[in-house]
Amino acid sequence: MACPTVSWGCILLLLCFASMGDAEYMKYKDPKQPVNTRIKDLLGRMTLAEKIGQTTQIERTVASADVMRKYFIGSILSGGGSVPAPQATPAMWVNMVNEFQKGALSTRLGIPMIYGIDAVHGNNNVYNATIFPHNVGLGATRDPDLARRIGEATALEVRATGIPYAFAPCVAVCRDPRWGRCFESYSEDHKIVQQMTDIILGLQGEIPVNQTKGVPYVAGKDKVAACAKHFVGDGGTHNGINENNTIVDERGLLGIHMPPYYDSIIKGVATVMVSYSSVNGAKMHANHDLVTGYLKSKLRFRGFVISDWLGIDRITSPPAANYTYSVQAGINAGIDMVMVPFNFTRYIDDATSLVNKSIISMSRIDDAVSRILRVKFTMGLFENPLADLSFADQLGKKEHRELAREAVRKSLVLLKNGNTPNQQFLPLPKKAKRILVAGSHASNLGYQCGGWSIEWMGGSGDITVGTTILDAIKSTVDDSTSVVYSENPDDSFMKKNDFSFAIVVVGEPPYAETVGDNSDLTILDPGPDTIRNICSRVKCAVVIVSGRPVVIEPYLPLMEALVAAWLPGTEGQGVADVLFGDYGFTGKLSRTWFKSVDQLPMNVGDPHYDPLFPFGFGLTVNSSQPGFSEARSHGDKKEITVCVALSLVLSMVLTFDLGIGIFQRGAALL
Repeated sequence: MACPTVSWGCILLLLCFASMGDAEYMKYKDPKQPVNTRIKDLLGRMTLAEKIGQTTQIERTVASADVMRKYFIGSILSGGGSVPAPQATPAMWVNMVNEFQKGALSTRLGIPMIYGIDAVHGNNNVYNATIFPHNVGLGATRDPDLARRIGEATALEVRATGIPYAFAPCVAVCRDPRWGRCFESYSEDHKIVQQMTDIILGLQGEIPVNQTKGVPYVAGKDKVAACAKHFVGDGGTHNGINENNTIVDERGLLGIHMPPYYDSIIKGVATVMVSYSSVNGAKMHANHDLVTGYLKSKLRFRGFVISDWLGIDRITSPPAANYTYSVQAGINAGIDMVMVPFNFTRYIDDATSLVNKSIISMSRIDDAVSRILRVKFTMGLFENPLADLSFADQLGKKEHRELAREAVRKSLVLLKNGNTPNQQFLPLPKKAKRILVAGSHASNLGYQCGGWSIEWMGGSGDITVGTTILDAIKSTVDDSTSVVYSENPDDSFMKKNDFSFAIVVVGEPPYAETVGDNSDLTILDPGPDTIRNICSRVKCAVVIVSGRPVVIEPYLPLMEALVAAWLPGTEGQGVADVLFGDYGFTGKLSRTWFKSVDQLPMNVGDPHYDPLFPFGFGLTVNSSQPGFSEARSHGDKKEITVCVALSLVLSMVLTFDLGIGIFQRGAALL
């Protein structure tokens, strides 16, 4: 039988098609392949320019689809207050993010970028988002499950804007309330901070039982990559000065400041952000021993390490004095992604030159890119790079606001209730003839939310959608009760009016970071005068809205009740819920309340511990009986003494347990 004649041209053409078919299969694009296989395959295809681009994070104001294409940018962020438009809708956010993403996908290898935002107490940059209490309040709840549920809600509201990455949680252990970031810390006690890292499980999803410790985990499209920050010791800076030096021995560093990172890593946190501060004089952004030696090698963290905003610039003093050195020191220390955020071409040029000169090794760059790709693959960004509006209805959702309201209720700490040993002042009666509500923070949503709310520094007035404490009081009292509001009434006003009682709401103005550093810790003027003028003439409950304990001792004898409300966020109704007895007080101080700033720093267990209200203090009330139940007034010296004694005993136990705990944590990770 004769064979058909086949031309060599046909054979070559068939071979060409077969070759093209083989070339089209790229392992990194196959979700069925193991993550490590995908990383290795993609890394092997990348040029140096593509690798350096992946390590670069830029601000949205300098980003464009063309920039993404040209420089292979790996990440974009919104700085505090950086939005596509005032009061931008979810659709505006999604469209903006997708426009950038399309630029990234149009590159040779189509590596998706990851967009990050500071969602530190809800998606707080975004208008109409639910703004939860800041961490200082959540620490007072001592409720890890609440933190987890807040993480779940926050993830949904971040995804509503098309964003898959949140720079949260802050797991700093604030040891001095003069520090401007203290409101971002859950507690002065590392054990409370460790418990509250359950928020990571809400943000990223419950980690599988068989998950390898240290490997990042993000459950799906309704979750976001989280970021434990700021590594490490930022809460211990000398005299509470932001970006300052933390002077600490190894026992203090590993026993106080490091434990929340153990828990964060065990819970699969995707990223870790490095602190601006120094440890014993060594800048953290250049600290190879702690970033690479401890975080990556000892704790076996496999996600990526990101710098803070212009963080590598601050390696030198003044910042950016020797930028090339800063790039070298930062990347060689172990930073994988650099938050530039504006002058990214200089960073790219310097990093490229340093690699070409072998000052930064290619293996260090490959490690950085591998970690970034691991997070992106784990998140499913390669399969679902573009955002849509399927989560748009989650922004400011009623259920989320109810959750925030619950968090407010649980965060309130009752510090005083009555001026006599057997008579409590709270809860307040809903049926009263005439109530005065006063103070700078009673009808100011911006003040209520604090810093990192719509703008980086926060703001004043109706900055977003929410309920002020004044509006909450009005909606809670009986219809027959007259509620009169006067921010700072004078003597004549008080003489002309007959009030059943007064609620005075005062505190701190909004602030963030270094702007919040404060050596005085006084209430915002005219707060002290407002307390004096009102509480000397009518029985009053004072509500403090602040990011930390403030000076209050001089005014205590004037007031019938004192409540620490911290920074409650948008849902002020939670404050009224507890003031008027619909719910009880359950919050306990997660921070020591000092008598005088001269005592600072002062934490539970210190030899000179002599607080106004000790760590763990918090009264309860019995709303069914006119007298005290287990509640005691501030004047009960015996209870204060017992609380202090118990706190000191607890501290000694914790200290004794510290060494064992460190080794147990290390063994668990290993």
